[in-house]
Amino acid sequence: MATSGSLKEKSESRVKEPKQYRVIMLNDDFTSMDFVVGILVDIFHKDPISAEQLMMQVHKGGRATVGVYPYDIAVTKTTMAMDRAKEQGFPFRMLVEEDS
Repeated sequence: MATSGSLKEKSESRVKEPKQYRVIMLNDDFTSMDFVVGILVDIFHKDPISAEQLMMQVHKGGRATVGVYPYDIAVTKTTMAMDRAKEQGFPFRMLVEEDS
């Protein structure tokens, strides 16, 4: 049995943007300011002036958002920063929270 013609399906694909997550740096009284600035420059790719401003915002306000990324990137950057702090003996902490 032969069929004449072909069946074509219309498909509409929508790419959904990934949820974004905020990386939040928390203040403590032991981690050096130079270390924090280094983390912001090396891992979060901030310029030195922005890094110092963010570090002061964390120091004075207790916390600051240092970047907004897809989940995997946010967790990777946070893990890298906290691992480096642990190696240096600092009690440095960061959080990853869903961006609203």
